[in-house]
Amino acid sequence: MNVKIDLDGNYDQTSVTIHAKEWSEELEQLVQMINGSQRKRLIGMEGAQSVLLHPEDIEYVYSESGKVFAVMGKRSVELKMKLYEVEEYLKSYQFGRFSKSVIGSINHIQKFELSFNGNLCVYFTSGNKEYVSRRYVRSLKEQLTGGGN
Repeated sequence: MNVKIDLDGNYDQTSVTIHAKEWSEELEQLVQMINGSQRKRLIGMEGAQSVLLHPEDIEYVYSESGKVFAVMGKRSVELKMKLYEVEEYLKSYQFGRFSKSVIGSINHIQKFELSFNGNLCVYFTSGNKEYVSRRYVRSLKEQLTGGGN
């Protein structure tokens, strides 16, 4: 992506023009970010208390027994959203699908290992680990190397 900024005191307001060959998810995220239409935090439940979660702090989100949980280090907080809703919300924060029941933050990945059955084992900076099913390995590798969204 090529970014050009033209600063001039004669402009009355800020204007953004995007030139692209075709519409993409990356452009969608960029437009949402520019328009400020992103929510800043998620609300989770920890016992009887509601807690605010910053997307940047979340390592991964998983679904288990019909409930959805966000994991930050050793802390796990229940979210009152469906996994696909959380995935859509967190896309612009560089989260990707790891398996049918897990989405994870690309920014929190420290290292990964390829296992003999084709799955990836992803290690997060906190020491937590999660597995990426074969179906999602290619798209995750593209995101890690900057080829994806």
